[in-house]
Amino acid sequence: MLNVILLTIIASFAIVLLSAPLFIPVLRRLKFGQSIRDEGPKSHQKKKGTPTMGGVIILLGISLTTFKFANHTYEFYLLVLVTLGYGLIGFLDDFIKIYFKRNLGLTAKQKLLGQMIIAAIFCYFLYNIGHSTEVYIPGSVYGFDLGWLYFPFVVIMLVGASNAVNLTDGLDGLLSGTAAIAFGAYALLAARYSEPDIAIFSAAVVGAVLGFLVYNAHPAKVFMGDTGSLALGGAIAAVAVLTKTELLLVIIGGVFVVEALSVILQVLSFKLRGKRIFRMSPLHHHFELGGWSEWKVVMVFWLAGFCLAGIGIYLEVFA
Repeated sequence: MLNVILLTIIASFAIVLLSAPLFIPVLRRLKFGQSIRDEGPKSHQKKKGTPTMGGVIILLGISLTTFKFANHTYEFYLLVLVTLGYGLIGFLDDFIKIYFKRNLGLTAKQKLLGQMIIAAIFCYFLYNIGHSTEVYIPGSVYGFDLGWLYFPFVVIMLVGASNAVNLTDGLDGLLSGTAAIAFGAYALLAARYSEPDIAIFSAAVVGAVLGFLVYNAHPAKVFMGDTGSLALGGAIAAVAVLTKTELLLVIIGGVFVVEALSVILQVLSFKLRGKRIFRMSPLHHHFELGGWSEWKVVMVFWLAGFCLAGIGIYLEVFA
């Protein structure tokens, strides 16, 4: 199994590494450049016009390698459904932003509706295969059965994770690195649970985002856009559901959780108290405005992601 995982990572990495130099010039010619918010850090204004929608390359790498190496089980097709479904929502969002030359693509309601529809379809198929509605506490054999409430819980998981991962995609290489770490942890856990298709899928994501990181590291030559970030967020939530590690995602994906919480707390604090907790949210901008270089913020967040992934693996394997 380990040999197949390594081969999948290498193949996915190579596909993205070799296709990006062909795809990036196309994005430039089509003028698919990133718009930068005026209220964002001033240092980010120089990134305006950098090609975006690079998530298409990531999805290409994931799709080709998983269809090649996976056994095409029911779980495999569920992962493909969520990943490409959320990727399509992100693609539409990115395209509208670029075509109409504005920072906002789909409205919040439109994006949320699309995310919920994909999540609901995912839940429908989970129900059809008799997927367990129990949720287990990380590091223990104890769990609790949510019954019919499990499916709304899964919808919240997918929508929440996709948006949390999307919020993390704010600095060069930040999401590419943290996603590689989180999916790497799940590849190992899925292999241990004898879930080869999920392990291969997770490995394909690792290879794809690492290949993308070659061009996305500071200074980024391309951004993944919502096409990539929404797809990755939906995918990691689906992996957690299918491996029955729903609550463990809070630990392994802790960086994404903290990024989302920083935005929620910032909004609540400003509405209730008229004061901001952070210099700017998501959290990575707080440190950036505090004087940290962009690369330092990314490295610290990668390290945090690595530690959290290690804790997650320890709880599942050794605790």
